[in-house]
Amino acid sequence: MLLFWPCAWGLTIAYDFSNNINIYIFYLLLFFLGSILMRSAGCIINDIVDRNFDQKVIRTKNRPIASGKISIKLALIYSLILCLIAFLILVNFNFLTIVLAICSMPLAFSYPLMKRYTYWPQLFLGITFNYGLILGWTSVNENLNIIPIIFYIGAIFWTLGYDTIYGFQDIKDDEIIGVKSTSIKFKKSPILFLFICYAIFTISILTLGFKMNFNNLFFMFFILPLVHLFIFQIKRLKIEDSLNCLKIFKSNNFLGLLIFCNILIGKI
Repeated sequence: MLLFWPCAWGLTIAYDFSNNINIYIFYLLLFFLGSILMRSAGCIINDIVDRNFDQKVIRTKNRPIASGKISIKLALIYSLILCLIAFLILVNFNFLTIVLAICSMPLAFSYPLMKRYTYWPQLFLGITFNYGLILGWTSVNENLNIIPIIFYIGAIFWTLGYDTIYGFQDIKDDEIIGVKSTSIKFKKSPILFLFICYAIFTISILTLGFKMNFNNLFFMFFILPLVHLFIFQIKRLKIEDSLNCLKIFKSNNFLGLLIFCNILIGKI
């Protein structure tokens, strides 16, 4: 779902709802299925690349590939099948969207390597995970302008924040085995780092609202995502509590839904 929501956002800000609503629903369904397929394929590749690390982390040591329950060969076959089905979905879109989606493939499958070389793998994940926002826009408008780009940059910082929270679960094991992350880099000042990330995300959405001339209801209801980001996620965060980190991370699915509804309200 964290891969799907940016797609839904991009599609919704681009779509003209005075046209046939069935086309919008059809595209939304395609993006939903594509997100499931590509995220599944990406998880398989991630588990193949990280199998040696996963064996040393309590939370991940029982993953199918790390534990040897599924062979690397079989896992690659699964991933290939998922990608082929996803491609059959992709060809329903226009040429620009197809080209841009194919260009994102190296990003999707190289992310697991980033944690070996940089403390910013979450930033790379943000660039990858929110790429669907651009695809959602181009599926309707066969061009790009500043509006989806501003939103895309903001969404990158959203992912940078929530995946840093996710990383706090494994921080002790990661430090021992030498894996890098923003969770480790900012472990002494997590609240400040998350505040900056979510503030940039917030500014990007508000800028979107002004640029697209959203109605006043958009700005009124935007208080709900703000409360979720800065009270539930930041104020209630306990980085030493793995269950707390996981709960807050998972809540970003609900945040994605809130923002999706907020955009729909703004376009009424």
